[in-house]
Amino acid sequence: MNKEQLEQMKNGKGFIGALDQSGGSTPKALKSYGLTEDAWSNETEMFELIHEMRTRMIKSPGFAEHKIIGVILFERTMRGEIDGKKTPDYLWDNLHIVPFLKVDKGLCEEKNGVQLMKDFPGLDDLCEDAVKYNIFGTKERSVIKQANEEGIKAIVAQQFEWGKKILSHGLMPILEPEVDIHCPDKAKAEEILKREILAHLDEMDEPVMLKITLPTVDNFYKEIIEHKNIVRVVALSGGYSREHANELLAKNHGIIASFSRGLAEGLSAQQSDEEFNKTIGASIDGIYEASIK
Repeated sequence: MNKEQLEQMKNGKGFIGALDQSGGSTPKALKSYGLTEDAWSNETEMFELIHEMRTRMIKSPGFAEHKIIGVILFERTMRGEIDGKKTPDYLWDNLHIVPFLKVDKGLCEEKNGVQLMKDFPGLDDLCEDAVKYNIFGTKERSVIKQANEEGIKAIVAQQFEWGKKILSHGLMPILEPEVDIHCPDKAKAEEILKREILAHLDEMDEPVMLKITLPTVDNFYKEIIEHKNIVRVVALSGGYSREHANELLAKNHGIIASFSRGLAEGLSAQQSDEEFNKTIGASIDGIYEASIK
């Protein structure tokens, strides 16, 4: 594991950008960017368009201002190039941004109020590829829909099981047991989640990172942030507008952003470069300020 990158993730001032929309969410991301399905005729063209969008974001002046300390990539983005250089190498060599890789392959149907990650027999192979592409760490997402103790226990157990396997490859896992912002008893779900995470952290031999939904109670995850086996706690925007997510984030000290929709909000393929750069620059400034409070 790259020690300089580890130090940046532990103590770096800034936030993590999430550019990891996968196959299922790519059309929605492109639609938000002003490109409807008639803009491509097959999957290859669709992924070319999302790579162009991500490249435009990464090459915008705001990404070079040292306010973004890490970026989570989709697998195809990892395997792609920017200016003739592998995307992860471009991020680190040109911008000093730590590259992560989304490794889950989607969600199972809801059971016991949660959606576990789909089984992925190829996880070890993908981790080996990630190491070859100079990826620092991974991210894997599952979702809590109800305050169901059995379901939440299963979610946390699966996240840590994957985390241990990822650590065995020398990669840093970002565990992401998202609590749906529409969960009818969100605060109760978060209580169960925190208890289970702390129990698993106590049993770990190596530290991990954690990506969470911004909690109902401010500073609710303080004990996790301070745990010896946590490198950093980051937050997803979770469907909140960027403005609201920033407001919530600023109230939760010690947590930094890892926004996807929040980061891309307001961007359009039809914008001039000047308009595009101004929009994303303002987004980066706002997320950064909320992350360092």
